[in-house]
Amino acid sequence: MPARDPVCTETDSSTIELVIDARPRQLDTLTVRRVLPAPKRRLVGPFIFFDHMGPADFGVGQGVDVRPHPHIALATVTYLFEGEIVHRDNLGFTQPIRPGDVNWMIAGRGIVHSERTLPEQRRAGARLHGIQSWVALPSSEEERAPSFEHHPKASLPRVTARGVELRVVAGSAYGQSAPVTVLSPTLYVAAELEAGAELSVPDEHAERAAYVVEGTVLCDGREHAPGAMLVFRSGAAASLTAKSAARVMLLGGAPLDGPRHIYWNFVSSSKARIEQAKDDWRGGRFARIPGDDQEFIPLPER
Repeated sequence: MPARDPVCTETDSSTIELVIDARPRQLDTLTVRRVLPAPKRRLVGPFIFFDHMGPADFGVGQGVDVRPHPHIALATVTYLFEGEIVHRDNLGFTQPIRPGDVNWMIAGRGIVHSERTLPEQRRAGARLHGIQSWVALPSSEEERAPSFEHHPKASLPRVTARGVELRVVAGSAYGQSAPVTVLSPTLYVAAELEAGAELSVPDEHAERAAYVVEGTVLCDGREHAPGAMLVFRSGAAASLTAKSAARVMLLGGAPLDGPRHIYWNFVSSSKARIEQAKDDWRGGRFARIPGDDQEFIPLPER
């Protein structure tokens, strides 16, 4: 499937600045819908990459095989609605992630990881649905030591209101803070809405967006279907009403301290640092993953 950039539509809405419609991309056996970066919006707060994975049904013997690959100067966050993936990294962590859990990996000066479906799940046929996103780091933190955290669903703050259930995945919102180690003000919330329920979007963060995962929502009199990211105007009072039962991700936070460059899996405030990372991966100078060191994804030369 050919790669296409997300479509960005500017609006005359008093609430919504931009609507980004995701476009499909094929990653090995998995089709994703890519939203960020987009031509008219590279970041929302510190979020520089946002992929909607699935929902995908794998046949017997199939699954996800994201071979070892490197990152620098970002944090990856995986959040699943269905299925299970096993994370492995060169720090020695092996951690399955299940629906509602958070795997938070800070790449810092460099890390290598893989994500795969377990053999026992392949035998039965697997299903996968979730969000994979990257959070760019403040420039002062880009070269920090890499680290990995796992936070089970029960450890994440839960907020309920009339017809709405919220999980604070990372950062702070609705008077709650997640246990995840964020390095700049961050908004990341998983919301489930019953039909007719209304959700007010927190206004304490400078940049905010909502991504429609499932169902249809109304905002400022317009309907938005799955695959749409609504980027809200700064300071606007924003709310969503579920036309049908819906699942939405809220994201954003404080803007970063300057632009970020992105090439493949590398993010940095410095183009020279990305060139160094490319050369290090070509030259085999990144560390290897214990127990998963027989394969790797080559650097794309383009």
